[in-house]
Amino acid sequence: MEKLSQNDTPIHEALKKHCEQRVVHFDVPGHKGGRGNKELKYFLGEQCLKADVNSMKPLDNLCHPVSVIKDAQRLAAEAFGAEEVFFIVNGTTAAVQAMVMSVCKAGEKIILPRNVHRSAINALILCGAIPVYVDPGVNEELGIPLGMSVSAVKEAIRKNPDAKAIIVNNPTYYGVCSDIEEIVKIAHAHGMKLLADEAHGTHFYFGEDMPASAMKAGADMAAVSMHKTGGSLTQSSFLLCGKNVDSGYVRQIINLTQTTSGSYLLLSSLDISRKNLYLNGKDIFKRTVSYTKYAREEINAIGGYYAFGDELTDGDTVYKFDPTKLSVNTRNIGLAGIEVYDLLRDEYDIQIEFGDLGNILAIVSGGERELEIERLISALSEIKRIHGTTKAKTLNQVYIEPVIKNTPHEAFFAEKKCVPLSESAGCVSTECVMCYPPGIPIIAPGELITDRIVDYIRYAKEMGCQITGTEDMNVQYINVMK
Repeated sequence: MEKLSQNDTPIHEALKKHCEQRVVHFDVPGHKGGRGNKELKYFLGEQCLKADVNSMKPLDNLCHPVSVIKDAQRLAAEAFGAEEVFFIVNGTTAAVQAMVMSVCKAGEKIILPRNVHRSAINALILCGAIPVYVDPGVNEELGIPLGMSVSAVKEAIRKNPDAKAIIVNNPTYYGVCSDIEEIVKIAHAHGMKLLADEAHGTHFYFGEDMPASAMKAGADMAAVSMHKTGGSLTQSSFLLCGKNVDSGYVRQIINLTQTTSGSYLLLSSLDISRKNLYLNGKDIFKRTVSYTKYAREEINAIGGYYAFGDELTDGDTVYKFDPTKLSVNTRNIGLAGIEVYDLLRDEYDIQIEFGDLGNILAIVSGGERELEIERLISALSEIKRIHGTTKAKTLNQVYIEPVIKNTPHEAFFAEKKCVPLSESAGCVSTECVMCYPPGIPIIAPGELITDRIVDYIRYAKEMGCQITGTEDMNVQYINVMK
């Protein structure tokens, strides 16, 4: 068999070859290369529609890869330092759920920080595992959850020695990293698997002077959102596996929920992006860090804003900070992060990643231009001048310690009733409520709703946060256990 190198893109090359052939298609998709939907072809381009094909012998099959997809996954494993890599086309949500369901069955425990993404909570709903939450701690000045301390992980293990796995955010949405290398050692010493949610950490594998990547730290599995900072198309992701993982079983778990009609647009984008990162990642992320460093210094010079960074590190709950993250606290200009988010979008045509009650996050990559960095800085300066006040009117804290009454699985599938949110305190929720993004639940199924939670949700709605998760699209009512 011909040895492949990181210059090769097996899926991409096979797809190009297919598009050059005059294959008559009596298969799906029904647009037939765009001829059956001309408006779509004109909008997306003929080449895009020609490349949107179904699985066939020359292109392999994502559910059971034996040729070009298998080759592409092997190259990705080599590039990321993993034993095995699975291409995911259902988003990193599917990768996180596959990780959890691969190591936990109904009734088994998993240790995780409470500031996990909703995908991890949803995995518990599906498989019936029992969450053991570790309080990540909060920076009250910034109103952001931090990382898991090593001592907190040890205490969770002491109380729950039968837990099967530990999840670590590497990094959090805001750029905070836990001491993943030490937590891996502790997990393995107690016979537990270590899972990493690296939705925002693709660059850790290729940039210089970055926090440790999960695979380098010895983690068993990692969900890597290639489309966020890796350059692939939205919804494409990698699931990385270490040497102590049964990859055949993981593939079966993935196939429980992942589509059988894998998009070759997404698959080829993963293939090409892996090559680009391997060959050019060091330069891409060096440029990213320089942009972010410059923006952070200029934003802090405006006054009022606080673009925080490496100075937060304490060797514990902020073990490392992701230098590519441009997280900015807005409280001292008297505006909530979501208000600044809206102003940037509506008045300056600048779309940032998210705004919460106290912060905004701008995702910076090597694809930015200096002019765009300057536009962001100038817009923030003008927003402060026009809209800023001296009164900080936002809440200090976004993490509320949960009171768990039932497992997420029990609560979600329990007999339920619908009550006004304003009257729900004292009830047990059967659904999630969260600001999205970032998608960290304020309340999750099985948790007690308190007056503080109700007040926080009401306040977040008033400030303009997008509250999601409830059956009621207006979030005026919530489902609770009978």
